[in-house]
Amino acid sequence: MRILVVGGGGREHAIVWALKKSEKVKEIFCAPGNAGIAQLAECVPIAVNKFDELVQFAKDAAIDLVFIGPDDPLAEGIVDAFEAHNIPVYGPSKAAAEIEGSKIFMKNLLKKYNIPTAKYETFTDYESASAYLRQQEVPIVIKADGLAAGKGVTVAYSMEEAERALREAMVDKVFGEAGNQIVIEEFLEGQEMSILAFVDGETVRAMVPAQDHKPVFDNDKGPNTGGMGTYTPLPHIPQSIVEESIENIIIPTAKAMVSEGRPFRGVLFAGLMITKDGPKTIEFNARMGDPETQVVLPRLETELVDIVLASINGRLDQLDIVWSDEAAVCVIVASEGYPAAYPKGRVITGLDAAAAQGALVFHAGTADKDGSIVTNGGRVLGVVGRGRDIAEARNRAYEAVSVIHFDGMHNRTDIAAKALKGLQ
Repeated sequence: MRILVVGGGGREHAIVWALKKSEKVKEIFCAPGNAGIAQLAECVPIAVNKFDELVQFAKDAAIDLVFIGPDDPLAEGIVDAFEAHNIPVYGPSKAAAEIEGSKIFMKNLLKKYNIPTAKYETFTDYESASAYLRQQEVPIVIKADGLAAGKGVTVAYSMEEAERALREAMVDKVFGEAGNQIVIEEFLEGQEMSILAFVDGETVRAMVPAQDHKPVFDNDKGPNTGGMGTYTPLPHIPQSIVEESIENIIIPTAKAMVSEGRPFRGVLFAGLMITKDGPKTIEFNARMGDPETQVVLPRLETELVDIVLASINGRLDQLDIVWSDEAAVCVIVASEGYPAAYPKGRVITGLDAAAAQGALVFHAGTADKDGSIVTNGGRVLGVVGRGRDIAEARNRAYEAVSVIHFDGMHNRTDIAAKALKGLQ
């Protein structure tokens, strides 16, 4: 098979790595890719939003399957564009991807079908939103309705912080049109959990659960990011809670999308909070998570390409998906200044040394410049350690991080610490 993966981040590097394992896969192309992906696939300099160019490339290169990585092109209808030309593509349609593209659509869907989530109100007018906000208690959550690269959510612990987040989204337009509508939502307390699932209509095959670390600094301090690290499994969270989340949230949501005439095919990602009242939905994403993918796919023993083909051919319900018992911990290495403005072009060293230790190093924001690999994004690398348990995987991840260097690099030092603390 000849496969085209659309995207250029750490998630796509992990997807290419997983697809490459299969003998069925003869050649992989990635648009636009990055310096790490280029070691496994042929990178094609086409942006993810250039649908016509991507479709034409798929035709010219006789592509057998297209795998869409990022959220923006899914929300804009990239799957529909490929399907219009009868090119097999894995990902949800534009109508189905609205479950991530609009938080208001998602919240209203959950409310309509009685799927557990936080209480909320939605607003299109700043003055009305501000008046409502002043009547609430903190902490409280402010969410831009549209896509904002994982940064459109503010958990405000003071009214001043909440008002600032509201003003930035609706008045200052820091998220552009994504902030034209906002959701003001009750703050949920508890452990967060991410469950990704392969979904084909009403058929749901959940992946192993993971936990993300959104804030940029240790102890969950500082502004939210696209994710600073992940780990799996979650030994401090009972399996019964995982199963409850699948049965009461993910499966009903897949069925709700079918009922709404928007059947979902692809990866549905549930961001959950385990509250004293049970699991509740924080968000849904219409694609694989980043950096959850970087720890989940290394535990997948069934070939990823077989799962994708089964889903496309309506046979997902007939496939037995097998996962390893090993643990995986991913530490994100970021550029100076991230998640705000950051420099590019800083030379990265130590990548071979990290790989020699057995770590998986997934490139997120890198480029090749004059024979050197340099920084080219905010989140630069996802360094994954694997082991018999979380402690061993975590040690291996941080040992690998310690041999990598570029000027201004920073990372959290407490990824997966919650799991270890929960086991004590």
